[in-house]
Amino acid sequence: MSDVLTVPRSRRNVEAALLLLAFAVAVGANFVAGLEREEPFNDYFWRQASTLVGMGILVHLILRIRAKYADPVILPIVIALNGIGLAMIHRLDLPRIENPDFVPVAPQQLTWTAVAIVAASVLLIFLRDHRILRRFTYISLIVSAVLLLLPLTPIGLPINGARIWINVGFGTFQPGEVAKITLAIFFAGYLSTNRDLILLAGKKIGPLQLPRFKDLAPMVAAWLVSIGVLVLQRDLGSSILFFGLFMAMIYVATSRVSWVLIGLAMIGVGTFIALQLFSHVALRFDSWLNAFDPEVYNRAPGGSQQVVQGLFGLANGGLAGTGFGQGRPDLVTYANSDMIIAALGEELGMIGVFAIILLYILLVSRGFRAALGTKDGFGKLLACGLSFTIALQCFVVIGGITRLIPLTGLTTPFMSAGGSSLLANWIIVALLLLISETARRPVRTAAPRESAAVSSASGRGALPRRPKEGSR
Repeated sequence: MSDVLTVPRSRRNVEAALLLLAFAVAVGANFVAGLEREEPFNDYFWRQASTLVGMGILVHLILRIRAKYADPVILPIVIALNGIGLAMIHRLDLPRIENPDFVPVAPQQLTWTAVAIVAASVLLIFLRDHRILRRFTYISLIVSAVLLLLPLTPIGLPINGARIWINVGFGTFQPGEVAKITLAIFFAGYLSTNRDLILLAGKKIGPLQLPRFKDLAPMVAAWLVSIGVLVLQRDLGSSILFFGLFMAMIYVATSRVSWVLIGLAMIGVGTFIALQLFSHVALRFDSWLNAFDPEVYNRAPGGSQQVVQGLFGLANGGLAGTGFGQGRPDLVTYANSDMIIAALGEELGMIGVFAIILLYILLVSRGFRAALGTKDGFGKLLACGLSFTIALQCFVVIGGITRLIPLTGLTTPFMSAGGSSLLANWIIVALLLLISETARRPVRTAAPRESAAVSSASGRGALPRRPKEGSR
């Protein structure tokens, strides 16, 4: 019996065409940003263009060689988002560039972009199969604990009231950004191994099938970790992200709504306790609910000025925006990091923001598509968890800026200033590409004619003999 290959198209040429469009968007945005000061072709323009184009081509060539069946849409989307973020950060630097005490952020972000893409490339080269990561399930848990505890050590740095950074000599780094990846690996490994135990029937209350008490231990542990991050590091955003990640992955693993309801109940309890015990959480909620109160607006720290100015910027942008370089996003605090969506909304308008959100939706949907296509449970859970992480970050950030929910300290993936976030999210992209390559890789199947012949030959002896005439 011989084998034949069911070979799908690699679609790397499609990726190359989409990359050209992504390069045009990224480089074009930076060109328009420079027009404000009539210096569109300055040194930074050429550095940004050469870095993005060169690094994008590098990853594309690696995929052609090592993972030629990977999803062709993910890389162009991320290049476009990263390029738009670099252009906006550069545009926000320009009004203060003549100040001798000002340190431009855009060159640092460009350096981190190169480092992040190199890290993703190394991962694509040396990690041939994502299933290898399943061997490191509990090691990932230990690494996650170490990463989350590092800011509490002497090398930790409190910045803006949150203790989530560490000093790495040449700058600061946020270990929690990497911890979301290692936690996703742990959750995927644990849930894919223990899914059958978790699905054992517990008590049934009405239409809900509740899990057994001892099976709640992982969720309780995740809840306690989230509360610990909130208490010790004073970081509401990471707390929401870690617990939301586990809730999403356990729902994907079990398909039980009861887990989601229990998780929401635990979030409610945790929020109530945090409001009663921690003043910084109470101030965040007060700034959310009473943002336009003059007393709350002018309160320092913990006031609502940042949120309100962001809303005014979005309103000023209207439908089509003021034009790149024509607004005043610099009036918003941390416009290049926490509030970069507000800056983009003012100058690109609602149409531009919707286009950016659509890119994120496409990116997340391609991650879920990779999860559906791969056959191993670990890969499905890991792709779902990593994709949901990006989706949850976008929801929390945009929801906070538009005052749908309280503002948190999370960054907008690939766009906000911050090397830690950029590095972690590019590693997530590399993992999603690897999983999508496994999902679309050719599979050996038996040749139809030979398999049919073998089946008939093997089945002849099992056929019942024809009874003799007259016999019963």
